[in-house]
Amino acid sequence: MGRYAGVFPGSWWTPVRIVMAMTCFTLLLGFAQKSPCATGNWTGSKQYTHMCYSDIVPLWSDERLDVGGVPYRDTAVEYPVLTGGFMWLTAELTRGVHSLDTNWSELVVFVSLSALLLGACGLLITTATAHAAGRRPYDAAIFALSPLLVIHAFSNWDLLAMALTSGALLAWAREKPVLAGTLIGLGAAAKLYPIFLLVAIAILAIRTRRYAPALWATVSAVLVWLTVNVPIALAYYHGWSEFYRFSLERPTERSTVWAMGKTLADVGVGAADAPFWKPSGTAVAIALIVALGVVAVIGLRAPVKPRLAQLAFLVVLAFLLTTKVWSPQYSLWLVPLLALARPRWRLNLLWQFTEIAVWFLTLTVLLQLSHPEQNHGIGYGWLMVVVVVRDVLLLTLAALIVREMWRPELDVVRAGGLDDPGGGYFDEAPDQFVLFQADTSEPRRNAMSAP
Repeated sequence: MGRYAGVFPGSWWTPVRIVMAMTCFTLLLGFAQKSPCATGNWTGSKQYTHMCYSDIVPLWSDERLDVGGVPYRDTAVEYPVLTGGFMWLTAELTRGVHSLDTNWSELVVFVSLSALLLGACGLLITTATAHAAGRRPYDAAIFALSPLLVIHAFSNWDLLAMALTSGALLAWAREKPVLAGTLIGLGAAAKLYPIFLLVAIAILAIRTRRYAPALWATVSAVLVWLTVNVPIALAYYHGWSEFYRFSLERPTERSTVWAMGKTLADVGVGAADAPFWKPSGTAVAIALIVALGVVAVIGLRAPVKPRLAQLAFLVVLAFLLTTKVWSPQYSLWLVPLLALARPRWRLNLLWQFTEIAVWFLTLTVLLQLSHPEQNHGIGYGWLMVVVVVRDVLLLTLAALIVREMWRPELDVVRAGGLDDPGGGYFDEAPDQFVLFQADTSEPRRNAMSAP
């Protein structure tokens, strides 16, 4: 869609505003999809039968937000500090808004305000992605019109971390490494995954031997993360450390390779549910390190310097494929990255609809477990089949991205001789290091810009 970037020259409807309008439409659909569950009246397992489950609803009371509780001080919160702060701020706003109109319950107001604030994060993601795409702002429509955004925009607070991640990519594209690192640090204080952007940046720093910007970004990220976390950790260590303790002790989630492997080994495809299993933290860490190592080798060995978005997608995917907890909404993290890494629609949409099927079947398994006597749900085996299809599609997308690294003429973003519109200091930087290749006295220019 990049060639249509100037459809309305001189009009108020710029490409960025158009994709923002698309996002508003998608978010409205997402809110409508969650609205049957907003009252908290989940009789008859409505959260499963209507596919409207959202963590925002039960955590209003579970985290004692309904009685004025302060995260980390009054409750041990299972989320990083910035997400806990976001929850608390929304709860405080809820009390103020509810005092003006008591016709609605505080829970409904909390859910609505959460959706409004998360919707603003969604618009920031679209805006940052459109600007980071350079000459192809309409590539952001891949996120703006995402069917997965309809389903998971308001399943949890992930859009907050995603907005910070997208902002970091835009800041890096504009050669602002300190700001990029600051946003990465804030993102990591909301969810863990934004920290993996530093891995992608490090790979390209080695390729180009431009280490200073990468170092500035890394130092900024660490300092900001410490600034946000240390005061809370010192004041309320038990509540603050719950996220890390819970992450280490939590059993596998149903859609992970760990859960599927254990199920097949112990029970078989006829299992009613995944076994309660906690794989070794060392094993999970080794799997992640190996996966990131594979991405690093690919990035350092590619004949042409990869684009930052390509590596960012691969490192986040490596984390998801090796983690023991892949909550369904985590897949949403990949959508804006994929819009920049490989802005093609067909396989992207096929994968997203498969993710929706994973969500539907997950809820159906939970329905069966909650009311086994009614036999309204399904067994875990069906979910495993769809998860395998999902993983194969993601690996296929990764393979296609790697192919475009090796054959940059197939990369639509690099058409017209562009190198890396989102690369910042790495854009147009010559290759200084290629793994397993003898060093040459003259650095190689990007193949797409060669005469």
